[in-house]
Amino acid sequence: MRIRKSFTAAVALGLLAVTAACSSGGGSSSGSKVINWWTWDPNQAQAYQLCAKAFEQANPGVTVKITQYDVVDYFTKLTAAFVAGDAPDAFQNSVQYFQAFAGQHQLLPLNSFISGSHFNMGQYSIGASEWKYTDGKQYALPMDWATAGIYYNKAMLASAGYTAKQVDSLTWNPQNGGTFGKMIARLTVDKSGVHGNQPGFNKSQIKTYGLGVMNSGDFIGQTTWMPLVASLGWRLGNTTMWPTQFNYSNPKFVQSMNWIRTQTGKGYSPPFGAFSSGSGQATVADYSLLGSGKVALTIGGSWEAATFDKLHGVKVGTAPTPEGPDGTRAMMSNSNGNNIWAGTKNPQLTWKWISYQESPACQTLAGKTGTFFPSIGSSMNAVTKSLAKQGVDLSVYNQALARHEIFNAEVYKNGAQMQQTEVALLEGFFEGQHNDSVFAQMQQQSQKILAGS
Repeated sequence: MRIRKSFTAAVALGLLAVTAACSSGGGSSSGSKVINWWTWDPNQAQAYQLCAKAFEQANPGVTVKITQYDVVDYFTKLTAAFVAGDAPDAFQNSVQYFQAFAGQHQLLPLNSFISGSHFNMGQYSIGASEWKYTDGKQYALPMDWATAGIYYNKAMLASAGYTAKQVDSLTWNPQNGGTFGKMIARLTVDKSGVHGNQPGFNKSQIKTYGLGVMNSGDFIGQTTWMPLVASLGWRLGNTTMWPTQFNYSNPKFVQSMNWIRTQTGKGYSPPFGAFSSGSGQATVADYSLLGSGKVALTIGGSWEAATFDKLHGVKVGTAPTPEGPDGTRAMMSNSNGNNIWAGTKNPQLTWKWISYQESPACQTLAGKTGTFFPSIGSSMNAVTKSLAKQGVDLSVYNQALARHEIFNAEVYKNGAQMQQTEVALLEGFFEGQHNDSVFAQMQQQSQKILAGS
């Protein structure tokens, strides 16, 4: 899944301090048969524990130690471990930090391992291309994929007069919002029971917002605004791999951001910071807002599907994101990567572990926990069937993948600096501190950051 929490300035500064692997310490002592693997995701830590047990049984004397750190601390700890020469043998990585780590020679190229073991790179349905560096080498295996969909309170939509079929065929444009905009207005209810599209609606006294949080400072917007603006044909970078600028001043993006701010101004969507602990802090989870009745519909991550399904007292439906003016749907996906640290003392054993993690057997076993979507097509199909028996319907996401409505996220340089700079500017727009001129500023800043070393 894409990392959604903001990282602290300490992370950004820590990344600048990283040097090339400076010690042979490694995550495993010389001659040891302990493999250290790190992740920030507690769900994946638990899921891969199942694979670790099977791997240990098949490889007597080998121990896989899985360590999970909170996402806010994860990259700071990983950076410090690089500098100390005591990093884990392998670890989960985000494309946001790929360039920094590969450029500083912290990652082991996997090409010789892939060819030497005849590893099947063709098994992946999505994500493999995201982990090739500028030198053309493969530095990670894709672990998962993630995109966005609509989650809605079935009772609230039925009460407002909508059917599931209507939610499945929503349209959107940045001028009047299309049928998506009309639905949001109808679903919004003030404390007197007046809907957003009715006379007498009081936007300062909201009981239920029609649309969840869309104005977070996430500069990529994967689970907020990206599916909307992408349906217009807009993409974040001027190229998919190693762009030289982000297209923030494009009129399609500017119009889309203004439409989102208008929804807040009308009272249809929460004002900036309404459900967060402050600027740069985590927003209350989509499922918490839907489960509490504070919102009727939200755009959320595919990885949240099982959680939405388990909400107490609320029946949740899942639908594809709206079509753009020409009938196009487009959702971003990114795959987290499985990297080997360049300083490991056990490269062959570590490869044996991550290549097992990246096998259909492990991906199917771990994926059935419902906490992530495997990048391997056969495993994704098996997971879909397994979760369907539990009442979790993933057909929306599988159909989007089959219809080629999902595109890979850009792979770019200097992710920590980009986040620190662009989030502050975008938040200022949603808070009303900046006008449209901020988007040209954001684009100029992206050019400087992407051109940096």
